[in-house]
Amino acid sequence: MVSDIDIKIINELKRNSRASFADIGRKIHLSPSSVRERIQKLEDAEIIKAYSLHVDYSKLGFGLEVIIILKLFSGKIKLFINDVNQFSEIKEAYRITGSQNIHIRAVLRDQLHLQQFIDALINYGDTMTHLILSEIKKDKSL
Repeated sequence: MVSDIDIKIINELKRNSRASFADIGRKIHLSPSSVRERIQKLEDAEIIKAYSLHVDYSKLGFGLEVIIILKLFSGKIKLFINDVNQFSEIKEAYRITGSQNIHIRAVLRDQLHLQQFIDALINYGDTMTHLILSEIKKDKSL
C-alpha cells in the first residue's frame, strides 16, 4: 500500500527527479534516510519504474512535433508493433481503442522529414497528422 508520504515523494520526484534525498525531505518534513528508504521500496515494488529526461527537441534541430493517429490495415498490427522501434522519430506510441489503432507522438526536422515519415507509415495504414503548436499542460502530480 502506498502512503500519503509516498505520494508526496513521488510528486517531488516528478517535479525534479534529480532532487536529493535531503531536498525532498526538507519539503515533506522527513529525514533524508527515510526518504531514501521509501524511494528504494517504491523502486523495489516497481511503482517507480524509471527516471526520465525531458528534452527540448527544437534545440536539437527538430522543428516539428506531431501527433499521428494511425488506422492500421488489416493484419498489420503485429508488423507495426515489431517495427515501431526502427523509427527514431517516434518518441511515444500507444495502442488505442476506437476506429484507429495507434497514437504516435513524433519529432521531425522539417516538412520534408514529415513527408518522408508519413510515406513510411502509410505502408502500415492510413494516417491523420496533427501539428503540435505548444504544450499547455504536462501533469507532474498524482
